[in-house]
Amino acid sequence: MAGTIDQAKMKFSKMVNSRSYTRFNQTPDGESSHVEVKMSADTEEEEMDGAEQGHIGHEMYTRSPRRPASWNKWKICASVTVVLLLVCIGFLIGYSVHHQPETPPCPLSSTQQPRQEVQPPVFDNPKPSMDWSDVVKLLNETLTAESVQKRICEYSVVYKAGSSEDYLLADKIHNFFANLHMKTWDDEHFVKLQYPSSSNPNKVMFGSEEIGSPKGFLAYSATGMKQGRVVYANYGEPQDLAILEENKLNLNGSVVLMRAGKISMAQKVANVAKKGAVAVLIYPDPADYDGMPQDTELYGHVHLGSGDPYTPGFPSFNHTQFPPTKSSGLPDILAQTITADMAVKIFNKMGGNGAPKSFQGGLSNYKLGNETDPLLTVEVNNELIDTKIHNVFGAIKGFIDTDRYVVIGAQRDSMTSGFAKSAVGTALLVELARAFSEMVKGGFRPRRSIVFASWSAGDFGNVGLTEWLEGYATSLDKKAFTYISLDGVVTGEGSFKASASPSLQGLLQKTLEKVKDPVSSKPYDSRLSLLGSYGGTLASLLKPMEMDDGAYPFLTFSGIPSVSFSFTSQGQDRSVDYKYFGTALDDKGHLEDVTKRKVSELSLGGAQVAGQMALRLVHNHILKLDVTKYNDEIDKRVSAIVCYTNQLKNAKVSKSESVSTKWLSAAKGSFIRASDNLKNYMDNSNVEDLEMSRIINNRIMKVEHNLLSPYVSLRDVPFRHIFFGSGWQTASDLENYLKDVIAGNTTLDVDQVLRKFALLTWTIQGCANDLAGDIWSLDNEVE
Repeated sequence: MAGTIDQAKMKFSKMVNSRSYTRFNQTPDGESSHVEVKMSADTEEEEMDGAEQGHIGHEMYTRSPRRPASWNKWKICASVTVVLLLVCIGFLIGYSVHHQPETPPCPLSSTQQPRQEVQPPVFDNPKPSMDWSDVVKLLNETLTAESVQKRICEYSVVYKAGSSEDYLLADKIHNFFANLHMKTWDDEHFVKLQYPSSSNPNKVMFGSEEIGSPKGFLAYSATGMKQGRVVYANYGEPQDLAILEENKLNLNGSVVLMRAGKISMAQKVANVAKKGAVAVLIYPDPADYDGMPQDTELYGHVHLGSGDPYTPGFPSFNHTQFPPTKSSGLPDILAQTITADMAVKIFNKMGGNGAPKSFQGGLSNYKLGNETDPLLTVEVNNELIDTKIHNVFGAIKGFIDTDRYVVIGAQRDSMTSGFAKSAVGTALLVELARAFSEMVKGGFRPRRSIVFASWSAGDFGNVGLTEWLEGYATSLDKKAFTYISLDGVVTGEGSFKASASPSLQGLLQKTLEKVKDPVSSKPYDSRLSLLGSYGGTLASLLKPMEMDDGAYPFLTFSGIPSVSFSFTSQGQDRSVDYKYFGTALDDKGHLEDVTKRKVSELSLGGAQVAGQMALRLVHNHILKLDVTKYNDEIDKRVSAIVCYTNQLKNAKVSKSESVSTKWLSAAKGSFIRASDNLKNYMDNSNVEDLEMSRIINNRIMKVEHNLLSPYVSLRDVPFRHIFFGSGWQTASDLENYLKDVIAGNTTLDVDQVLRKFALLTWTIQGCANDLAGDIWSLDNEVE
């Protein structure tokens, strides 16, 4: 039957389509061209149907004389009738043979759902490649004391930023990453670094006597020559300057002598600059630098910020054009380091009263200074040098959320020997990269990516690191969820210190509970963990994150949760974490001495802490960032502000009644409820659902960044974090201002207070709103 139908169709097609026609085209010269176009495309059918050709015929239609119309009309009608009759007969026969009644579908029960055509998910959702215990076991197998020691030997020497040796070291690290088959790249920046003049050294004179020409220097000091009477200000902390004021000593126009320690050199310079000082001299006191030769030179910087101070808030790419500008953290006064021997000469020539006991250190003679003393002259001739620096990166790509990554970084350069400052961290960086790469070969499949970063120009104020953050500021906080710093990870033995964002403190504690004390030879138990060996509680190990910390710009500039840590020497009241930092004595021999020959073991412990934290962050479905830890931080800060405000009102301070704390308290409540709700939501969600876990992780990642104040300028206030940053937008700045008003040190500027209250309130409230998720979940009610 099918053959009959096909044959009929073929005949009908030939009648309609198997024709040709002739078209006459007029050519440019007026002649006609005869073109015959055949409409049938299937010559094989003509051959197969040769028997019918005689009956139907093959006609060629041209504009030549035609056959009689009656003959043509009869033929067409007869042919069409035959074809239609055959088609109808074939259709009736086929329908009767092949038609079967359809079975109606069964009605759906209340629990049965129709099967839908599901599109493949954007992300694959494989099961974890291995349990967490297997991950730790694999890390322990690939990361050993011997491998760490080998890497330390290979990277024991570091160099000045931008030097040819630094370039070679960067190439060495790049090639190491590449040989591990990691995704590897470099980041170039063109920055301004300051060094002493090779032909015109810096000098210090007391009257007509030359105190010396120190080789050490403070980068980013103002340059020139200044004179003034000398005043001794201990460490230069605010309480030290208050003692000077009590002794009727005015710093305006003076040269201030201070000892190193307690706070950064940049902070010392900034503190006395506010008091009108014209120059600063900083020396290492034997009480803080015990056992160190008194002719030891100090090196450092005095930029109260990070990054290239001549492109504040912007990356120093070569193609970026800027008008002349500079960071607000650059000092306008001279700053220079001197040796302890030079300080002795100055003290011996100073007059005035003897310094109070709290100002005295390891020298024999301390005086505050006298207006009748000869003038002290400071000459600084440092030069700014345009320098190309390289940051080096290697990445192990995640197998699910490739675009989310933890960054592990270490400073590569040093003004001096830099063994503890840079070399150990660099060695651990490349060793962790090797260990993680081996783990991937062994079957580990990280959900998220791991980026290893080697920074340059760290000794000048985290320049390379900050320039990278500035260059990719619009996207990093949406992709990088944690930074782990390896700078100065071993500076002593017997103690452990850490600085961490609140959201990372829970993970840090869990890690310290599981990592064995590296100097213990006994089998692991909870008492021999790092946490058990060094205090038992995380609170006893935590310290505020300082501006010179490599993790600080990540946290306060980019809003990325960050952590740094270090094995240190015992002694809670030490004014200097590691006395050899910033000196030529920061070498392997001295670090071995202070660690009792345990550099390799302690370095392994540091690698284990960084490694387990990073692996945990890329292994679990949900990021190990506990945003509820910010509940306590916000409650503590807001409660302090409320307390001081109430004191102002109780004291009947003028216009204090205009200040209300209810909106700030409401914002605090909104955040606490939002974080608690998110935790409950996580506890009741299927975290193995990849889309669900990604949505939750996105909300977690936004918290730290949303605590950066959006109301301040990056150029003027780069560290915008309202709790850990620096500037007038911080909660601590408002606290300190209210305390000064209560103490009578200043008058209440109610407009300034109201503005600070409003901006702080809406930064916290905005963070709470984003944490809450959907717009209908927002909580702006005042309770």
